[in-house]
Amino acid sequence: MAAYLDHLAVERGLAANTVSSYRRDLDRYAATLSAAGHSRLDTVDERDVTAYLRLLREGDAEHPPLSAASAARAISAIRGLHRFAAREGLITDDATREVRPPVPPRRLPKALGVDEVRRLLEATRGEDPASLRDAALLEFLYGTGARVSEAVGCAVDDLDLTDGSVLLRGKGGRSRLVPVGGYARDAIAAYLVRARPALLAHRRTASGAQVGARIGAGIGARDGHILFRNARGGPLTRQGAWGILRQAASRAGLSQEISPHALRHSFATHLLDGGADVRVVQELLGHASVTTTQIYTLVTVEKLREVYATSHPRAR
Repeated sequence: MAAYLDHLAVERGLAANTVSSYRRDLDRYAATLSAAGHSRLDTVDERDVTAYLRLLREGDAEHPPLSAASAARAISAIRGLHRFAAREGLITDDATREVRPPVPPRRLPKALGVDEVRRLLEATRGEDPASLRDAALLEFLYGTGARVSEAVGCAVDDLDLTDGSVLLRGKGGRSRLVPVGGYARDAIAAYLVRARPALLAHRRTASGAQVGARIGAGIGARDGHILFRNARGGPLTRQGAWGILRQAASRAGLSQEISPHALRHSFATHLLDGGADVRVVQELLGHASVTTTQIYTLVTVEKLREVYATSHPRAR
């Protein structure tokens, strides 16, 4: 397990949160196998793995039942462990080869309508530093399709407002260059000139020892260049971005629960509605596989069906 987790982190470059999730799944798997009398992975067979999958779905005294999606993630971690062990010659047979994870129900992404996005963005209008920051953040999220983690991790040097592009640092260490539209460029430029310096001025000056400790830990060298700042001048967090969006949605009178990911969904859906090729949208979103992107085409098909059903005289 330790060798496999090292392989995921070092050789495959998976994010720390992903590796941590795999570790939790594998710890539970190992504990269950040990309780069943297994001390080595090569004594595990397909029946054991199938029984464990059933346990995940049904739950036990210590763990609630897992959804199909969560169980599928756990089984993915387990299959990866067995494949790795077989490849390394630690076991002779992969007991998970024929085990199929549960298929989660396909949920269509929730996208806002164009008018709803316009109302959301207009709800951040203002000339104070916080309002300028909020407007720049939401225009950035909708204008680039960035994940919220990519937005709050973006540095000033990653932006080229003259060229209209930004370097987004995505999952697994993958980076991509995406265009930044005119509205987002204007909002970011206003924020950089009239708001970010004021927010940075509120930042408390750390002692020399604290600064040295932060840089020694690999923290702080890039923090000062992070684009979006909070009210205290520090880097904006994901939770902070969520709060900004929630407040803007409330002011815009949007009743549905909106997350930062909703703007990413809206970005993709509106591009496809406008005729963009799914492969182009894949590149903009930073999806490793076009299959992930194709779920957005289902959204547009559902919209076409709805319009057809309400507009055609013989649609029934």
